[in-house]
Amino acid sequence: MTEMTRCISPVDGSVYLERPVATGKEIEMALAAAHLAQVDWSALSIAERTPYCTAIVDNVLAMEADITPELAWQMGRPVRFGAGELHGFEERARHMIAIAEAALAPIEPAPMDGARRFMERVPMGVVFIIAPWNYPYLTAVNSLIPALMAGNTVILKHAAQTLGVRG
Repeated sequence: MTEMTRCISPVDGSVYLERPVATGKEIEMALAAAHLAQVDWSALSIAERTPYCTAIVDNVLAMEADITPELAWQMGRPVRFGAGELHGFEERARHMIAIAEAALAPIEPAPMDGARRFMERVPMGVVFIIAPWNYPYLTAVNSLIPALMAGNTVILKHAAQTLGVRG
């Protein structure tokens, strides 16, 4: 029997969504796929990653009409506030994409005692993000876009209260 997790809507106490809990094998497969994808992803330049990250933002925004009421049912947030979260998501994401080249550039501090010092930022691998329920898009983007722009792959897990978050 498959274990399920439920999102109980604070609007009326009903089960809004139900999703199967990933098995250990499914988690292992997702990690293996993320590790494999990271090899090719990290080989891309920051400029080459930019259109992909921009497409993430554009695709989420294209679903605004669906996302806003879904957030209301999952979180109990009034519909009129849903667009505000997505606009904040967009502003942060586009800013982080725009500054990635400069923020991830190598650093060469002044020589010290005749030694050349150099710092280079390199991808770490797979980043696991757990997004909270209260602002699921706005908080997830804070780590999602920087991780991707830096050449990492991401496994994103949203809170049980926001099982229907898209992206």
